[in-house]
Amino acid sequence: MNRYDRQEKFKGIGQQGQALIKEKTVGIIGIGALGTHTANTLARAGVKKLILVDRDYVEASNLQRQTLFNEQHAVDMTPKVIAARDELLKIRSDLQIETYIEHCDAPLLEAAFSACDLLIDGSDNFDVRQIMNDFSYRYQIPWIYGACVESTYAACPFIPGLTPCFNCVMGILPVMNRTCDTVGVIEPAVGLATSYQAMYALKILAEEPIDPRLIFGDVWTLEHSAMKYSRMGEAKCPTCGERPTYPHLQSRTIQTMLCGRDTVQFASPVTDITQLTEFLSKLNIPFQETPYFVRFFVNDKPVIWFKGGRLLVHEVKTVAEGQKIYYQLFG
Repeated sequence: MNRYDRQEKFKGIGQQGQALIKEKTVGIIGIGALGTHTANTLARAGVKKLILVDRDYVEASNLQRQTLFNEQHAVDMTPKVIAARDELLKIRSDLQIETYIEHCDAPLLEAAFSACDLLIDGSDNFDVRQIMNDFSYRYQIPWIYGACVESTYAACPFIPGLTPCFNCVMGILPVMNRTCDTVGVIEPAVGLATSYQAMYALKILAEEPIDPRLIFGDVWTLEHSAMKYSRMGEAKCPTCGERPTYPHLQSRTIQTMLCGRDTVQFASPVTDITQLTEFLSKLNIPFQETPYFVRFFVNDKPVIWFKGGRLLVHEVKTVAEGQKIYYQLFG
């Protein structure tokens, strides 16, 4: 039996579209609620390769909506891209997967994602989306925005040469300045956002005609809208205008507050795991070492050091508080 028989019978894809899908590489930035749903869908749809990036690990609070993870992943604090990779390969053993336990910035995108046919937004970070947007239009790789909070959802494709970019459309995007951590989110909202992301993805990958629209709504109140935005391009836009400069590709900062997590991210001056464990031992700081990170506490605050020197300081309310803990350890 042909694994993709039902998809090929769908007139919007057919055998020709499926053949195209099977040759495509998709990058997914952020493997949380949005990213796990779309990775699952695209793996089952037959894409050749997925490139996954996420800076975080699985926690129990993720399990309500992040569909590739289970309780053991949370107990083991498995990095999200590793947990996702292992589960996706159970679904499709011939799927090629490349993973990065990293903060997504311009250098990483340019080094690892330039060969992608499409990028999927699974992030919860405005700055990352700005970098994705510049990268997309600089290298002519389409990307698909997605967001959800409470019971609301949104999805929108940004296609160089066809649509205005994220900057130009930002003024009409639904306000998503609340976070799941403060007001919650229900899985049906995630499912709708990612269904529209996946629909746009399949059209782009199968090289079918596309009528781009910003889709948003509220699954709880049954409100839904689809808005055209093709005429919203700004001639002076630094990303898709007449003289683009792609300013966000110049950004190199790693210090940031993780959305809704009371967690601050820093770059550690210690980049070698042996150097770190020796340093902690000299300070008599107990630590837990895993294949992917080292976990310890400073002032009763959990600190996670990832290979390469990326540092997460948990249970802090502000960047300043996180900086204080950081300087106590490394200053």
